[in-house]
Amino acid sequence: MTIGPEGAYAPEVVRVRRRPTYTVDDYVDGVLSGDRTMLGRTITIIESRNARHQEMGQEILLRLLEHIRGVPHEKRAHRIGITGVPGVGKSTFIEAFGCNLTRSDYKVAVLAVDPSSTVSGGSILGDKTRMQELSVQPNAFIRPSPSSGTLGGVARATRATMVVCEAAGFDVILVETVGAGQSEVAVSEMSDFFLVLMLPGAGDELQGIKKGVLEIADMIAINKADSDEVKAKQAAVHYRNALKIMKHSSPNWDPPVVLCSGLTNMGLDTLWDKLDEHKNKLLETGELQDKRRRQRIRWMWAMLEDRLMTSLKTHPQVIEELPLIEKDVSEGRLTTTLAVDRILQAFHR
Repeated sequence: MTIGPEGAYAPEVVRVRRRPTYTVDDYVDGVLSGDRTMLGRTITIIESRNARHQEMGQEILLRLLEHIRGVPHEKRAHRIGITGVPGVGKSTFIEAFGCNLTRSDYKVAVLAVDPSSTVSGGSILGDKTRMQELSVQPNAFIRPSPSSGTLGGVARATRATMVVCEAAGFDVILVETVGAGQSEVAVSEMSDFFLVLMLPGAGDELQGIKKGVLEIADMIAINKADSDEVKAKQAAVHYRNALKIMKHSSPNWDPPVVLCSGLTNMGLDTLWDKLDEHKNKLLETGELQDKRRRQRIRWMWAMLEDRLMTSLKTHPQVIEELPLIEKDVSEGRLTTTLAVDRILQAFHR
């Protein structure tokens, strides 16, 4: 409050700083120029569920995809999905691996799908705080994204975020899964290479991983191998034997098994050589180009399912009838199949 000319108190004028408004051109130019601030803002726009932001986000993505189409496949980002059993040391591995790449002048983006906060629904930013050394590297960009309750914890906008990072000129994009349920399959379907981290001596190694994950793995890396080399080598033999009897998705690549340690940097150079070999082989055969085309089709279907589910949950008739349907199901008066039929009938009405 301030004193007026006649001694009366007058309210102070509070100046509110408005956030600058950006156009689609501003976002696109910022991403293509490698501006970190605009990169983060662009991803936020794409992740937003605001209708206006979603419309703008699609315009931005279309422009960025046009830019990527003009880049030769061999110069595009290497998309690497990474998963592993609990306690395998994914964050330590990714930080060491990412630091090695940045020291070799590669630009590295890490997309860590973070479990959502049960209070705010946002990312708890756990991976960014764990990767302290990598997060300060000028050639590194870490983006934790809230899983927001999506299937397997894979963020809804992860595919779009990968497009943004690729357009921004990142050479390597690492996508870390939370290691739960179907997230491994989802990440494998949006990456060029799928790496599975395992522990040495964790009981019966073949019991600790699902057969489906072995079938989609492009490499198995036994992390923390320096803790017990004997057990690590025994585990490697088990996995090599298991991979021999499984049908792999690629006709041009036999998944190797390597020993490594993110803590001591053991074997990470060998692991990168295998990744590079895989990319070159798939580029030569044209498999990588075909893989990217199939992934875009899967992206379309995943987005369609997401939109349909959103439409169903927000439909006025469904909202009106759902509480009674849920009550009948919970008390055993209605089967789940008949409940689903009633929900769909409400949706179609």
